[in-house]
Amino acid sequence: MKKIFLLAAAVVAFVPSWLAAADKTKGELKVISYNIRYMEANDGTNSWQYRYPASAMMIMDQKPDIFGLQEAKLAQKNYLADVCKGYKGVGVGRDDGKKEGEIMAIFYNTKTVKLLKWGTYWLSETPDKPSMGWDAACYRTATWALLKDKATGKKFYYVNTHLDHVGWEARKNGLALIMNRIADMNKEGYPLVITGDFNMTVDRPEFDEIKARMHNAREEAVTTDHHNTYNGWGKAPATAIIDYVWYSGFSSCIEYETITKPYMDRTYISDHFPIRATLIF
Repeated sequence: MKKIFLLAAAVVAFVPSWLAAADKTKGELKVISYNIRYMEANDGTNSWQYRYPASAMMIMDQKPDIFGLQEAKLAQKNYLADVCKGYKGVGVGRDDGKKEGEIMAIFYNTKTVKLLKWGTYWLSETPDKPSMGWDAACYRTATWALLKDKATGKKFYYVNTHLDHVGWEARKNGLALIMNRIADMNKEGYPLVITGDFNMTVDRPEFDEIKARMHNAREEAVTTDHHNTYNGWGKAPATAIIDYVWYSGFSSCIEYETITKPYMDRTYISDHFPIRATLIF
């Protein structure tokens, strides 16, 4: 494992930190949503100890301006912060509001984006403290950030979340809570991005409000695909599209892609494919 880490660090270190911003065009914002799969999962040869360098390689290859992680444990968040030069991340553990449990982390490219403020709330009846909501199977959170695009000077909000995988009431009410919080938070009407694993397909009625207020990057992009986002290590159906990039306040989305490219010769770098959208201010 130590040899794999050193190899990954060497490969990523070979890519200069400025390269992460090298192909950014003024007015563009490249966003990735990535369910990284928590590190304790016993996935055989797909376990974190074998695949972790591929996640860093994907980030440095794709060069997003911002990206949201779901299921990341503290060690996974810290690993990407250490190895992906030029990126910083924020977020807290969902179990205690500090270090314990999965983190809905937001990372940003320090060359292209400036962090202004951020926070986390829980998808529950008591959102300002660690708590489990409605019929959820576990604690669920949303991390938000107010950021500024350095090329244009424009401010925007970013929310990253992971809705419950069991409770329909938790998914419905959790998403409603996010939309209400956004309405209260974004009085200025700044552009807004929401990413995450929503654990449901877009035809569900729980999406009605977000559909009325925001755009689905997959459906609105000039260039797009319709690939499944959950792969289940090759066992998921082609209809398993449960990860999304939603946006509002941007003029357009020029590209959406489900990132199926292998890294380190691994067909799957997680049990979800990362998804990427390029938004235009």
